[in-house]
Amino acid sequence: MTEYKFTRYFENEVLRKRPYLQKKWCIHVIENPIHIDSQELNRYRFWGKIDELDGKILRVVTLEDKKTIHNAFPDRRFKK
Repeated sequence: MTEYKFTRYFENEVLRKRPYLQKKWCIHVIENPIHIDSQELNRYRFWGKIDELDGKILRVVTLEDKKTIHNAFPDRRFKK
């Protein structure tokens, strides 16, 4: 089983601003993405559907290792 980590930013800011988010949802998106894209600063974006968010798409941003979660939020503008 893969060991995931969370940045201080995620722990202190993201979860404070979005208390409804669950870490297990972020991990689910990384392990079951519907789309992956590279981002500047050697980060990666993963998108995935979360049923508990009424089927909304969750975007999860990781660091270069793709195992350290840095940010997450529902992405209303995601288009396949």
